[in-house]
Amino acid sequence: MEKTQRRIMAAVVGTTVAMSGAAAVLAGEGGAAAVREPLAAAARSALAGPILQTIDLAPGSAPTGRVASRAGSVTGARAVAPRTTGRFSLIGATWDDPRRALGAAVEIRTRRAADGAWTPWQRLESDGASPAEPGTGEARAARGSTDPLWVGESDGVQARVAAGPGRAGPLPDGLRVDLINPTNPTDSTDPTDPAPRIAPAAHALPVPAGLARGAAVTLPPRPAPSVVSRAGWGANEAIVTGSPEYSSDVQVVFVHHTAGTNSYRCADSASIVRAIEAYHVKSNHWNDIGYNFLVDKCGTLFEGRRGGITRPVLGAHTLGFNTRSSAIAVLGNYSGRAVPARVKRVIAQVAAYKIGAYGSAPVGRVAMLSSGSDRYAKGSTAMLNRISGHRDTGKTECPGNTLYAQLGSIRSLAGAGPGGLAMTKVNGAAKVGGTYYTRGTLRPFWQVGTPTTMLHRFDVLVDDVLTASATRTGREQLLTLSPGRHTVQIRAVALNGRTAVTTATVLVDQDLPEFTSGPGLSLRTGSLNGIVPVRLRWNVTDVGGLGSLALTTPAPVRLEPTATAWAGSVRVGADTTYGLRATDLAGNARSVAVRTTAHLAAETVAEQTGTWRELPGTAYLGATAVRSTAADSSLTWSFTGRSAALAVSRTTVSGRVRVLVDGQPAGIVDLRSPETLHRRAVWTRSWATSARHTVRIEVEGTAGRPGVIVDGLAYLR
Repeated sequence: MEKTQRRIMAAVVGTTVAMSGAAAVLAGEGGAAAVREPLAAAARSALAGPILQTIDLAPGSAPTGRVASRAGSVTGARAVAPRTTGRFSLIGATWDDPRRALGAAVEIRTRRAADGAWTPWQRLESDGASPAEPGTGEARAARGSTDPLWVGESDGVQARVAAGPGRAGPLPDGLRVDLINPTNPTDSTDPTDPAPRIAPAAHALPVPAGLARGAAVTLPPRPAPSVVSRAGWGANEAIVTGSPEYSSDVQVVFVHHTAGTNSYRCADSASIVRAIEAYHVKSNHWNDIGYNFLVDKCGTLFEGRRGGITRPVLGAHTLGFNTRSSAIAVLGNYSGRAVPARVKRVIAQVAAYKIGAYGSAPVGRVAMLSSGSDRYAKGSTAMLNRISGHRDTGKTECPGNTLYAQLGSIRSLAGAGPGGLAMTKVNGAAKVGGTYYTRGTLRPFWQVGTPTTMLHRFDVLVDDVLTASATRTGREQLLTLSPGRHTVQIRAVALNGRTAVTTATVLVDQDLPEFTSGPGLSLRTGSLNGIVPVRLRWNVTDVGGLGSLALTTPAPVRLEPTATAWAGSVRVGADTTYGLRATDLAGNARSVAVRTTAHLAAETVAEQTGTWRELPGTAYLGATAVRSTAADSSLTWSFTGRSAALAVSRTTVSGRVRVLVDGQPAGIVDLRSPETLHRRAVWTRSWATSARHTVRIEVEGTAGRPGVIVDGLAYLR
């Protein structure tokens, strides 16, 4: 109960914004019990506690003798006894003259509000003079300060200061410990809500020289990094009274660390940023938070100084070089710890975005004019990497040895061109060799190995003319091209302005395949056992080349594109359609068809001369055939059709027959066979069109084998 009352009373006492005294200004442990306030009122005071509480460490304070410090035992030390305070989460030391270095070691320990436990002693890091831009009102009003230290919610503090070895000279005037409470109970904004994140800004880079641009093409706006806005992290805009100032451009991005703890929870990052804002404004007397961006160890990016992340906002981060630069600070201390890969990517993205916006690559070096720092005198020129560490321009350990060593790989990430760009497929087109064939409408798809966050856009060019442009998340584009051969390029544009290109040759063919002959159907030799063998013939060409050829009816059959004939069969008496479909490489298709009916004229309907004998049997068509051994015996059929075939039985002793078509000799057919074959088509003749014809056969009377067996005549109408 006593501890609870002590904490409540500490919050009440802590409502005083600034207090003075030789050793301390807040009530000591013994004095806290003398202050009383009703519990409800005390709770309200704790909730609405002050942003800033101060404890004087004035030079007039009496030294306490030798004090144990992390740096060793020191003399001439001044100490503040343990004090109960109002709630705070961030602590730092400040003094009057912003141009003066601290010249001492300030160490603190704090009491955790949750359990009353005291932390180990921690030193407040000091970078020397205030980084506010010399000559500005912000610099004139500034106070000197150490880096702030995030300690989490606390309600007590103890401090000690000593000159220590190698630290000569008196302590600066106005030296004090500042306690910052980042709580903003009137702000209900959830920093984890994606709604406050800043949308991409409309900023387009010019089309590269030498490339024409389609009149209707609009380049996507240059995308900004995904960042938690000031409203998102709960910036206290009421304490920011001045208007933002701007540089002409951004030539360098400086990397900092806040030199605080690394053990914070990422859920507390917004509170840490709020506390840094309050420290920079209330303690340092700057107009606003000094950094342009902040990023936590989980890779969440926060908007820093007000004025718009798309503009060259003048910050207070790097003494002598705030002009024409931007800064990103990593929450934590990276003197002996590396930042995670995701944090490196965020730093690289911010650098590529800010520097690339003004046409410069985030790699290489640039000459920067100093406005005065402890490393570069006013008016001198510094040759700096475009991604530099704070220590490159000032006598400081910032951004820590380990993070500083990582800047090379961060530069590589920020300065790399798009990698792994390739066209993966093209819908609406067929690839043959190195050429895509299409009828004119196609949709190329592509991929890229570079993270999307490091990209600006994808341009689509046809014959070196910018035809379309997609956002950095786009991976496809619909195109309609005119007939002919074209070069299609996909150009990936990185945030830093570097590009990569993948190219494809496209042939637009809108002409259909042409059947120069056929399709024509004719009888062929072979078995007549229930079917009539036929052959389909054609010739087809295409200027761009055939892609496929198929028989569509009476049954689907895939054919080779170079084929000119197909052998099949048809049933007797069936009216049958044979269809062909030719498709070129671009997808243009033409279909053609021919219809036919097969008939069988029996030997009994033929006009006979000479001697013929009927042969009954199931082996013959219609269960009968005729045989003759007499020379010059003949059979004549008359029919209307466009193809005919002679049906016979063949044996080892069969002789030969003469064939005459429309009264003209048409050859001699030998019916002999090493094995007996019934119902065989052995001779065929075809015509371009269906017409009236006669087919006559005559028995030759071949020596030693004069006999022939005839089974009829097949024809197509």
